[in-house]
Amino acid sequence: MPEMEYLIRFSQSHETFRLPEIEALAIVEGIDLKVISYSLESPFCIVSLPSASAARRLIARSILVISIHELWGHGATLPEVHSSVRSRTEPLWSQYLSCSFKFTIDSYQGSRTNDQKLSIINSFAYLGFAGPIKMRNPDEEFILFEDWPWNSTPLGIPDPKYYYFGRYLGTSSRETLPKKLDLKKRTYISTTSMDAELALITANIALAAPGKLVYDPFVGTGSFPIACAQFGALTFGSDIDGRSIRGDEKKRTLRGNFEQYGLTQNLGGMFTADLTNTPIRKSALCTSTSSSSSPEQRKVDGVSGRIFDAVVCDPPYGVREGLKVLGVKDPEKCPWVIPKGMEMYKDPEFIPPRKPYSFLLMLDDILQFSAQTLVDGGRLSFWMPTANDQDQEIPVPQHPYMEVVAVCVQDFNKWSRRLITYRRISDAQVEPAAIKAYEQAKAERAVEEGKTADDLNPFRNAYFKGFKN
Repeated sequence: MPEMEYLIRFSQSHETFRLPEIEALAIVEGIDLKVISYSLESPFCIVSLPSASAARRLIARSILVISIHELWGHGATLPEVHSSVRSRTEPLWSQYLSCSFKFTIDSYQGSRTNDQKLSIINSFAYLGFAGPIKMRNPDEEFILFEDWPWNSTPLGIPDPKYYYFGRYLGTSSRETLPKKLDLKKRTYISTTSMDAELALITANIALAAPGKLVYDPFVGTGSFPIACAQFGALTFGSDIDGRSIRGDEKKRTLRGNFEQYGLTQNLGGMFTADLTNTPIRKSALCTSTSSSSSPEQRKVDGVSGRIFDAVVCDPPYGVREGLKVLGVKDPEKCPWVIPKGMEMYKDPEFIPPRKPYSFLLMLDDILQFSAQTLVDGGRLSFWMPTANDQDQEIPVPQHPYMEVVAVCVQDFNKWSRRLITYRRISDAQVEPAAIKAYEQAKAERAVEEGKTADDLNPFRNAYFKGFKN
């Protein structure tokens, strides 16, 4: 009998997120996953896995998988499916001769009459199952999946384009975790809180798990730390506006959200800071002038700041109001502001001064911060908006220490937002030429920066122009 393959039945949503999530979960679970067949146009994915137990573990916490199945056969026609089942699984049939079972037909984008379903089910009589048929809680469930062409029912298309037949193994967390963390039931949210489903998917792709340290530098009301804590990670976060963390300082607080879900043991700490003025210790990176030093000189000492396993965030887009960062726009005109702030910063009512912040510089700073704080193999997963028009599209930011793992897209007609995930590579893997090219590109962007909110934010500028050239 050939090596057993497995069929993943995805939900038909967030198509570009599906494969990155399942590949990330294979890393979390330490499972050797090989994708045999997959298309964004179909919710069916054939994979190779070590065992049925590994298959169940793989999807247990997935949000975009519906179920996983031991693949017994597949083909473009029913006769091909029957031939495939016979050649692949005949030695297995005897294990299920007397157990209770049921047959189900899952028609994706199509439909069958009851008579047609019965006829198809009876065509599998050669399997010889003699146990009782139970429609509720059977010992085994066998499912024939049909992948129909789009709009097949009104077009009168008679047959699916492909079939998969398999034995049901397990269900994911899709029907439980998003409902548990639903924003509609959460005690404390804001207008920019990330919805539970996407926050959980982000946490999966970022490899959140027990023993991992995760940090959100734009924490807000805590959507990402809560999702990562749900998967066992110890979470930290900060925000330029401490009021978003404190809430009403009673029940409606970020900590109150953790208490609501019984996750306070995974709450490491939250504090007020921005990305460019952070108390977090950071590791020094090689520059173009130091990258030629010896490997011994370039080694990280393990104590200088690289402690996080993941940085996860949804930074501000600067649409409703321009992006701001702590500081003074013109220190020469207002020399008293910084000294006064140093006197008053401990006052709970103190709101520190802010200055305009470039959107592209913010993206650079996120990658730079992650390169300086992530352990080798650690992940940065952050959301970034962009116009869909090729001429206005903001390219995926690059950094010599950060390797792009996945780019997932959520489309909103004229614009979209991407979940971009990077992996922190080791210092030894970084090429000096890449460091020099990065520094030159960053210097060129700094020269081109303007002063107004629109000058500093190409996405904001395009948004208010209706994304017209």
